[in-house]
Amino acid sequence: MEPAERGAAAMAPGCPGDPWAVGEETAILHGGFLLAARLLQPRPLRELRKADWPRAGVPITDALREIGERCPSPRGLWKKEAVAIVWAKILLPAPPAAAALECGWKEDGFFSVGAMIPDVNHTALFELVKALGAPRLLVQLLLALPPAACRGQLESLVEYISSETSPSDVRFFLDVWWEVLKHREGQEDATVSAFGDLIHQHGGESPLEDGLQPPKRFKGDPGSASAASGLPTVLLQGLKQIRGSIAQPHLRCYALANLAELLCLSSELGPGDSPLPITEHLAKVSAMVSLWSSDTDCQYHPCGLGEKVREAERSMSLLCLTRLSREELFGGLDLLCSLLQAWGEELQDTLRGSEELCFESYRLLDALASLGKNLDFISETRELGEGETKVVSELTQLTKDFLRDTSAVLEDVDTSLVSSVAMAIIAQRLDRHVDTCSVFASEKTWAFSKAWVECLVENKALFQTPELVLKLLETLVNFTTSHHDKEAQELQMQVTKAIVECYTGLSLSDKNKVISGVLLSWGGPGLSQNVQVVREGFQEDLNVTLNQITESVSDEGLARAVDSMARLMLLSPEATVKQVCHLAVVNLGAHQFLAQILCSFPALSFLESHEDPGRPRSLVVRCLEEAVWGKLSTAREEEQFLQFLAFLLQPGSATPLVSPAEVTKAFVLPWLKSDSAQIELSLQILSKVLGIPSCSEEHWIKSCHPFPLLLSLCKLLDGYTKYWHQPREQLFPSLETKELIQNILCQLCELVGPETVPSSELWVQSLAWLHRKVASLDWTVGLRLKKLYGDHFKNEVPATLFEICRLPEDEWTSQAWPAYGAGSGLLAWMECCCVSPALRDTMLALLTVNVDNPEEVNLFSKGFLVALIQVLPWCSHGEWKRLVPVVEQLLQRQVLHVPYTLEYVQHMPLLNLRPFACHLQLSVLLLRGFQLLCSSSCSSWLPPEAWLHVVQLYCASLTDLLASLKATAGAAAQPCAQELSFTCIQLFCHLLHVAAMLPAAGCEEPLLVVALEVLSQYEVCSKADGSPCAALRRANEGHFLQSVTDSLGHEELRSTLLQKLSKLGARSEH
Repeated sequence: MEPAERGAAAMAPGCPGDPWAVGEETAILHGGFLLAARLLQPRPLRELRKADWPRAGVPITDALREIGERCPSPRGLWKKEAVAIVWAKILLPAPPAAAALECGWKEDGFFSVGAMIPDVNHTALFELVKALGAPRLLVQLLLALPPAACRGQLESLVEYISSETSPSDVRFFLDVWWEVLKHREGQEDATVSAFGDLIHQHGGESPLEDGLQPPKRFKGDPGSASAASGLPTVLLQGLKQIRGSIAQPHLRCYALANLAELLCLSSELGPGDSPLPITEHLAKVSAMVSLWSSDTDCQYHPCGLGEKVREAERSMSLLCLTRLSREELFGGLDLLCSLLQAWGEELQDTLRGSEELCFESYRLLDALASLGKNLDFISETRELGEGETKVVSELTQLTKDFLRDTSAVLEDVDTSLVSSVAMAIIAQRLDRHVDTCSVFASEKTWAFSKAWVECLVENKALFQTPELVLKLLETLVNFTTSHHDKEAQELQMQVTKAIVECYTGLSLSDKNKVISGVLLSWGGPGLSQNVQVVREGFQEDLNVTLNQITESVSDEGLARAVDSMARLMLLSPEATVKQVCHLAVVNLGAHQFLAQILCSFPALSFLESHEDPGRPRSLVVRCLEEAVWGKLSTAREEEQFLQFLAFLLQPGSATPLVSPAEVTKAFVLPWLKSDSAQIELSLQILSKVLGIPSCSEEHWIKSCHPFPLLLSLCKLLDGYTKYWHQPREQLFPSLETKELIQNILCQLCELVGPETVPSSELWVQSLAWLHRKVASLDWTVGLRLKKLYGDHFKNEVPATLFEICRLPEDEWTSQAWPAYGAGSGLLAWMECCCVSPALRDTMLALLTVNVDNPEEVNLFSKGFLVALIQVLPWCSHGEWKRLVPVVEQLLQRQVLHVPYTLEYVQHMPLLNLRPFACHLQLSVLLLRGFQLLCSSSCSSWLPPEAWLHVVQLYCASLTDLLASLKATAGAAAQPCAQELSFTCIQLFCHLLHVAAMLPAAGCEEPLLVVALEVLSQYEVCSKADGSPCAALRRANEGHFLQSVTDSLGHEELRSTLLQKLSKLGARSEH
């Protein structure tokens, strides 16, 4: 039943919604039957015979025609209601007259209309259906009956057509059979449901007063729950009974086709239901439609394309309502074998001689072809008895012979309507419309016709799957590469808009599937590379969308932003990603939000391989390289780039868009050269990625040439030994970056192990290669590789280091380097202390100084000061922080002798300065170091820019020293404000002394900052002094500090400090 028929009982105006309602239509039908009864007198209508119908049936058919003209109900609903009324009249027993008058009209909905129709028999019913040409209506009503009644009524039909069989009877029987095969349960309309309910309500038994004799009962299973139980058996029996009356070739084809189809549907005869490939399905539907269109005698000839396609799909989707038993199956096969033997040769001649193939013969050839495959299957997979084997063998041979001689006529069947058929299937959402959409989307020969475009636009909702969108895109690109005229451009716009709307309706995960397919097919440029209408206005659209997004950065706006970007990602992934990357760098604070948007599209982790198939590269990484890298103009942009990249690497719960290995290969390895402008940013990137854990057992660093990478870092560290003597115009990373390189090298030594190379032999070879290369670099670089070297190589140090340290020879070995002559042991020792905290502690533990020997202590202390100023200018801030504790520890151990002079002391301080002794000694040691560094013999040793760095290290030490002073004072058992004030004055004087000695200008700022910090600390301490003469002491100290400051040569530094001191004096007076 068609979808339009469902629930149609109440559709047409003037037609009753209830099929049993009494109205104008039933009155007309009542009149027709009364006239028929009058024509048949003196016999009643229930004794109507076939021969009577041409005369007595005329008033009935005239009445039905009049109803049709007066009440044009949808799809001939009036026919179905008329048949239902007549059939119900036959099936329902007449109630006793008294009961009928008393309550029938109240309780029985059919009572009134039934009373208007005289008693009739099956002859009237079947002839009425034949006259209406409505076998489908009969089958729909038949299969609504209870199982026993259903089979009984079909038996009545067989009995009827078996008597005085005419060609129209044969046709009618075969039509009913065909409709039974095509019927689908669950699609009953209101009339069918009402009819079934009425018969079930009355028990479904046929009255005895039937015009026909009770038919012979055939074997079956009347207890089956399905209404169709036993019907195949009845149909087979009916065919046997009328086979002698089937003379016309097209009816014989019809009968054989029905029989073959019925047998094919048996579960015993095939591997199970498997739909035809959609292209074959469409070709068959197209063939049927073409045959009906060319056959003027066919009932479907006048129908429109849509109705023909619907009917063809019904004919293709057969569902056997009940299965044949094994006995019935082989009985049917035997019958088919017998009929083919009897009719085969004549039919072959007819088929070969006919100019055009009719639908019945087409069905026969198709059904026999399917049956032949099933017979092969049953022969190979079933155990057959002797008789069964014979039947199968004979039928297989007959089928092959028949098809061999006739199947050639199938080649002439017109299948040119395939595209139109496909569009009709899609438009009506028929059974195979989903599969048909796939063919529609990808069939290039159909694409971009007016009908194709209309079908796509009107049925967009059916194409909202990733696979279909991708097929449509491929079809679009194929069309655009070969059509460039104005009309083609307009079609492109319509189709592109429709496809984008289909894509927009997808979920985010499905959109990513589409983007993946686009990248796989057309690479980064996507559709914009081939589709001109995509390129036009795209950049403006992209700019507007991204501007709106960056102006409304919020977590709530993320979903909206992703939706907006999804469309742009489809059209041109590369251009979109590049613009996002650019904005992530230049828009302050937008980098994380934009990174979140990109990470919502895991499809962008696509690896391109067109440049080098053996080495695919990340699309996102390439976009970063081309849109951002090398164009970062400020430190803020570099920082945003770094954070943006970090989010792409580790986006939380989302899928990372780039891998550490890809990032390292793109932004680190090519730029690890001292003269590279991006070297510092590259090192920061490397530090970031090394902190990302590996997602697999094999660490990603293995693919990044770890040993050459280690060597590059070692060479960079080696370059710092000549840092202050590099040509000014030569690029080199700053001293602040030195610490970063050291940390990276340490990280790499942790990560790179034997598992990062294919074999242990290669591991040893790689270590030896690195050791050999590093041997030509500064010796301290090799010490940083000890964790990597393990037991393979000892620590190689200058021989003079062994003179002041007890170094175990199983771990250390001496080398005679010209730069480390006699007396250089302390320099080497101090350089070792700068390498790492662990090695510093080792050096302190292994140091040998005989404190009982005054000369040795003096020599050590002088050598220490010389070594300190030799190391100081080349120290990074981190190295200097590691070195200062060495000085403090040696002072505490009293190994290092630093005499404290009274050059900035007016009077002997009667104070307990022991808690601050190390602080004062460290300050004096630094002063002595600067005195040596600024002396005439050393002042030209450093270039002007080196002095600022040295001063910054000095100021950093004083800042730490101030913090230590406060901590010591805070932990003291007794108040020590005077002691702390004295110490601060000494630090201030030492600082001014250093400032006065400096040979280079431009170092005032850090000195001023620390000097003000010292004075602020002094102010706090002096205020805390509660002794009786505190005011006098503050006044004297103030005069002293002003006099010392007055002698300072730096005008700006002097004036600022004097201003600060005057404020201190003013506050102390109050």
